[in-house]
Amino acid sequence: MMFSVRTTSIIALLLTALTTMAADARFDTRIFNPNFRTLQVRTSSNEFAPPVIGLNSSEKIVVSFDEMSTDMRYMRYRLIHCNADWTQSELLDSEFTDGFNYAAIDDYGFSAGTFANYVHYRFALPNDDIPILVSGNYIVQVYPEDDEEDVLLQARFCVAEDLFSVRNYITSRTDIDYNREHQQLTVDISSKSQKLRNWQYDIRLVVSQNSRLDNQVVLSRPNLIGTSSATFEHNKALVFPAGNEFRRFECVATHYAGMHVESIIHYDPFYNVDLFVDQPRSDKPYIFDQTQFGHFKVRQSGVTDIDTNSDYVIVHFALETPQMYGGDIYLDGDFTQHQFTDANRMRYNPASGLYELSMMLKMGSYNYQYLWLPDGSTTALTGPIEGNHYQTVNEYLSLVYYRPVGQRYDRLGGFGIEFSGK
Repeated sequence: MMFSVRTTSIIALLLTALTTMAADARFDTRIFNPNFRTLQVRTSSNEFAPPVIGLNSSEKIVVSFDEMSTDMRYMRYRLIHCNADWTQSELLDSEFTDGFNYAAIDDYGFSAGTFANYVHYRFALPNDDIPILVSGNYIVQVYPEDDEEDVLLQARFCVAEDLFSVRNYITSRTDIDYNREHQQLTVDISSKSQKLRNWQYDIRLVVSQNSRLDNQVVLSRPNLIGTSSATFEHNKALVFPAGNEFRRFECVATHYAGMHVESIIHYDPFYNVDLFVDQPRSDKPYIFDQTQFGHFKVRQSGVTDIDTNSDYVIVHFALETPQMYGGDIYLDGDFTQHQFTDANRMRYNPASGLYELSMMLKMGSYNYQYLWLPDGSTTALTGPIEGNHYQTVNEYLSLVYYRPVGQRYDRLGGFGIEFSGK
């Protein structure tokens, strides 16, 4: 599958990226400046785990990104403490960190041996400059040293205490159907160190599937309450469409086509990677595939430093399906920050009969899926394109927040991660 006008495609790609600057500045992981790419937020112990670490543990949150530039930029980062709903908490900076709430980004490297010129940056939290004193949700914001109002990008992460033991139990025998299209969670919460006087009002449960923001569930008032435990079960809000295994492609070299890559051709100034045309899977039987639940990994064969020697390529996605009305198709995965913007919206091309999208991505291994977002809705659907299969292996993260009467912020008391179908 070939795209006829490469120059037009690249110009459209750059114009699309500019629209992200106009997006509303919500407290979620987001890139505001289109010169920045490949934002990754991961733990120091597991690059594929959700960005949640223990309070006062040795584990770190590692933030890395690239700026498409030949010169380094003097930048700083700061923290914002948030409530369970990711609104800013009432805490003063001095209550959640010690000292000044900013630090310079001084770990950077210049790209070498690549067609794309960029500078790679990274930092880890907490650190000596910005220690973290309390649990909860955090936003880290990156901005130029000389303009603290110009937020270039921001990222979510969580810091948890060890107040609760959290267990997720997942079944395909749901309150909606039986071994068909859904998965249902039961979440058990046990207090480790103290008795809660009011389980109904003091805790809040937030559950997400594969790190998606649009279909996460927020609950209070558990069904069953014991002296030191609570259970959320037979709650229809905890029934999730099962979806399908993520699609995958791999581009780790320019001299051969990797997984799901049809061709690699250099059109000045970048290599262009044509993926094989994707087909809808909603009417196809389930096929197991080992994926990373939407995550991606930067890498390139034969280089000494994957952060600065891995090149950028223009990846061309295509989905063969008749034009759909009443909504839009979006490309979803960690590399899109699970947002619904013009930067990751598929566009129907009447000439080819395909939905198409071109994205500049750093070489590596990627998970992705196609989501259908109906007009007027904020929750996207897997069913219309990917299908829903109860056997699908999904990653479920449960966060338990604790806020008794009189407390000024939501403590993150514990978390649990479980996988369906295992």
